[in-house]
Amino acid sequence: MFEDKTLTCKDCGEEFVFTAREQEFYESKGFVNEPQRCKPCRDKRKNAGKAPREYHETVCSACGGAAKVPFIPRDDRPVYCSECYAKMKENSDAE
Repeated sequence: MFEDKTLTCKDCGEEFVFTAREQEFYESKGFVNEPQRCKPCRDKRKNAGKAPREYHETVCSACGGAAKVPFIPRDDRPVYCSECYAKMKENSDAE
């Protein structure tokens, strides 16, 4: 029915394979056009409009060490470093 096709990316010019499975998926979704970009170029284009994540430095409420978090810490809520957070999550999952 479907066979793998080699296509050329219109952004980078590299060849990529449009697999038979991908073709079946495209057909099931009603897509009529083949992809014009390879996966890395599609991902790059998709993420182009997104702002990079901003991290904030704070002090871990458990161990007192440095912690970087992707949100603005508030004084009324504890903030944990990655290690302490993982330990707390592990302990709560065990219960």
